[in-house]
Amino acid sequence: MHSLDLRALEIFRTVATEGSVSKAAVKLNRVQSNISTRIKQLEQKLEKNLFLRRNRGLVLTPDGELLLSYTDRLLQLSLEATDALKAGKPGGIFRIGTMESTAASRLPEILSRYHERHPAVQIELETDTAGGLIDRLLNFDIEVAFLAEPVSFEQLSTQPVFEERLILIAPNSFPPLENTGEISGKTVIAFEAGCAYRRYLEDWILEAGIVPGTIMAVSSYLAILACVSAGTGYAVVPQSVLDMVATKGQFRRYSLPDGMSHIKTMLAWRSDYKSAKLDALKDLLPG
Repeated sequence: MHSLDLRALEIFRTVATEGSVSKAAVKLNRVQSNISTRIKQLEQKLEKNLFLRRNRGLVLTPDGELLLSYTDRLLQLSLEATDALKAGKPGGIFRIGTMESTAASRLPEILSRYHERHPAVQIELETDTAGGLIDRLLNFDIEVAFLAEPVSFEQLSTQPVFEERLILIAPNSFPPLENTGEISGKTVIAFEAGCAYRRYLEDWILEAGIVPGTIMAVSSYLAILACVSAGTGYAVVPQSVLDMVATKGQFRRYSLPDGMSHIKTMLAWRSDYKSAKLDALKDLLPG
């Protein structure tokens, strides 16, 4: 079998991601006929059908799914090899994943300094839950991620970089929580499942013997703060987020037990990933 062309693999991955030749052509700034031809040539070389046509676009065959898993790794290794041969100077695209709270309260100054020192690096910052970030790391969608402990995967290396203090916030309309049982049955406001801080909140609820009411899933901390302020329910947020916005007097704040109140944020990367971009980032981080 002839070796695989990295450019053809990049086209293949884009078609798989976008779900259609036309969308891939727009993203890659190519004509559709060129995209179709390159996919057909790749299928002929492999002697495999990579896509099935459906009413809403193209979907991968099992062989296509297998090739995509290798494609992500091959393209990433190509980027790493290029980076390593540039005399150790950081350059190219650097895909960083992060929890929203870290993106808002911890990273702006650090990424500004990074850009000032290494202007040849193009940073792509993506936010997700801790669970989603781990999936993205393992799937080669991002190079590094900032996520809350614990991170216990053999494929990942970690470094502690920040410590967050989690605060329980409740509406002023709620009674003072002299007894935590007073919020039994009240609505819990949190990110979707997979959020590390939501997991800590759920653990605290279980340990405290609180009977949770409904859970309202929202997609941002501003939405969480607004819902709590409006009296909808209670939530747990990092102190660093509260320090960023004017929230004085809008709700009551309570400390969680020590075992759940101080949480480390970790920088995580695949154990086989090495690059000057990662080393440059580590140089700017505490810990």
